[in-house]
Amino acid sequence: MMDSLDTFRLYVNDGLSDEEIAAQAARYQPLAQDLRDLIVLSIQSRGGDDEILEARKHLSEARSILERNRESGPYGTRFNDSGSFRTWGNAAIGLRNPIAPPLEFQFEDDGRVWADFHLHAGYEGPAGFAHGGVSALVLDQLLGDTARHAGAPGMTGTLTVKYRRPTPLGDLHCEAQLDRIEGAKAFAKGFISGPDGVCVEAEGVFIAPKWMLEQRERTGLQGSTQ
Repeated sequence: MMDSLDTFRLYVNDGLSDEEIAAQAARYQPLAQDLRDLIVLSIQSRGGDDEILEARKHLSEARSILERNRESGPYGTRFNDSGSFRTWGNAAIGLRNPIAPPLEFQFEDDGRVWADFHLHAGYEGPAGFAHGGVSALVLDQLLGDTARHAGAPGMTGTLTVKYRRPTPLGDLHCEAQLDRIEGAKAFAKGFISGPDGVCVEAEGVFIAPKWMLEQRERTGLQGSTQ
């Protein structure tokens, strides 16, 4: 189990230039998308024994290639001297994480944060609809980034989710706004909507622990997430 010091150590200035970061994004993002496609195919494929064995052979070869040069442990948060930071392992927005939809948030000057996104067959809960936990994942990330955009980043203290109607798989919209800030706590509200209107609403409370407040003062980690 990680303590706050372990978590702090996962915030790393890796010294990369913006050009090097862009090159890494161009290298790894297509791989993550390929794996997303494979997640869907693992559900939808009607291949027989021979086809599945052949596919698994190719996947085994790919796994061997990727294991040649790898890191251990979580990706964490990495940043550079220009002030941008990367959470590429994040399960909701991670550029390198095939589990992530991914969410690509738009940050408006009025504090509103939103994204249009797609949930494929791998996010299914009830037949034809998104799993409720996936909706909570989306809203947790959305509200947390909304608090950060308002200058009050923190860790999730509470997340209250109200399911108004089933959330269909496919193209969706999410949107949030900061409600208020009380000391180390930031309160944000948001929703997910589909073709028939709002599906899920949520309110989150995000609390900045002492180590985060100190780190924020030292390095100015408030910046755009990539």
